[in-house]
Amino acid sequence: MSLNTIELPDFLVAELYGDLLMASPDLQTAKPLVSPVEGPSSEMIPKSPDPNIPIPGNPEIPKSQNPKISKSSYKFLGNNQKKISILVDSPGSAFLPDDQLGFLTKILEACKMNIGDVAIVNHANVPVQINALKQQLSPSVILLFGVSPVDIQLPIQFPQFKLQSYDQSTYLSSPALQQYVSPTEESKLLKTKLWVTLRTLFEI
Repeated sequence: MSLNTIELPDFLVAELYGDLLMASPDLQTAKPLVSPVEGPSSEMIPKSPDPNIPIPGNPEIPKSQNPKISKSSYKFLGNNQKKISILVDSPGSAFLPDDQLGFLTKILEACKMNIGDVAIVNHANVPVQINALKQQLSPSVILLFGVSPVDIQLPIQFPQFKLQSYDQSTYLSSPALQQYVSPTEESKLLKTKLWVTLRTLFEI
């Protein structure tokens, strides 16, 4: 598939081409046709009428839905409604820094999901062991951002951006989210590769 024929979500188009999508300079009222997306804004985040439903893009979750914590369980962000586990490696954060969580939220929205549909687990805080994770969260899909299959004690290895089925779960390995939010050409390419793979995974 050619990169020129890939249909990209609006937010990704804005990030990739925001500086180029300008109206004619001859017009006094020239404005960008698409504004670069910098992250979730409090003005753009919808207010949830139900305090028990997490607001997409909001790194905080309702008190009644706080991550379940026990000696034998992993802390996670989200409600795991669609049995999708997202493993990240973010030292120094409870889950993710705001810019990385904002990017992940937009990717989920492009896939017609939100934070409530997934469970985000920070491998940097408590190393994830795949058998324990599957027993706790029963994931059908596991997305690895900056976490390798070896890190979670998977007995198989597979390349990044290649879907891998194993033991009733589908895996996607990807670079750390930090690499997606950096303002580089490499970051733009990674975003496109991720989107193409997610479209296949979720049949978008």
